[in-house]
Amino acid sequence: MSGGRPQRHALPGEPVIPPAPSTIDLHTHTSRSDGLLEPAALVAAAAAAGVRLLAITDHDTLAGVREVLAAGAMPPGLELLPGIELNAITADRPDLRESEVHVLGLGVDPDDAALEATLALQRTRRRIRFDRMVARLAEIGRPIDDALETLPPTGDDDALGRPRVARAMIAKGYVTSVEEAFDGYLSRGRPGYVPREGLGPIEAIRAIRASGGLAALAHFSEAPVRLDVIAELRDAGLRGLEVYYRTFDALTVEAVGRVAADASLVATGGSDYHGDLESYAATHAALWVPPTVEAPLRAALALAGSAANR
Repeated sequence: MSGGRPQRHALPGEPVIPPAPSTIDLHTHTSRSDGLLEPAALVAAAAAAGVRLLAITDHDTLAGVREVLAAGAMPPGLELLPGIELNAITADRPDLRESEVHVLGLGVDPDDAALEATLALQRTRRRIRFDRMVARLAEIGRPIDDALETLPPTGDDDALGRPRVARAMIAKGYVTSVEEAFDGYLSRGRPGYVPREGLGPIEAIRAIRASGGLAALAHFSEAPVRLDVIAELRDAGLRGLEVYYRTFDALTVEAVGRVAADASLVATGGSDYHGDLESYAATHAALWVPPTVEAPLRAALALAGSAANR
């Protein structure tokens, strides 16, 4: 704009400094998938940190959402948005990280039978993969069966993942952190890795939309250089892009935000909190999701819900 101050652009590596506590967190995990906090504890921690709109987005399960809703004890002023995160396989694009993208389903119906059937199949595939990874680790002299028995028990509605394997490896003394376990054993090309099986991204988007949810692509920092992926998924029904991600630097937020605007995708944001490294309060202190995210998100959620009911 003529006469105004030039717009300042972020520099490489420059962190995002929250100007105020974020009142929105649309990406979190509980012990029902690969987080550490029980659902009620996560909700309480988010409320104490000042969050007013929270999405629990466990991998392949709505058990945590249902648990919180059934208890009917939401902290005053906190709204829970039912969510899900689907790890979608992109076998035709091996250049993408681990040949998959993650699709968030925000505002899905936790009582939708078709979605639950899809999630149940995903969880079954997860358990098969989990068992194969445990067996593979035993083959290379890193057995963890006894350590797994010391971890909190899991039920049929819980989604097993690599973080649980990593935590058992920590308990055995093989590694000192989840990151070390992933880097040395559990990532593609490492000795304990087993490829994922399950939904593709278009199938994931369709399942989310059919249940009345908004499909948003999570932590896709590659968006500015993979506009082909964005265009294909948008044509399939993608309606959101996670712009404000806890570990994105300011330059990435700026670049991904431009992609979202150009593609007419709703900007979302969240902490992706799991709990292995720090408390929710510590993670939240570094999270910035602008309040301006809320109005477009609610409008898009309303459209998604009405489209599913046609």
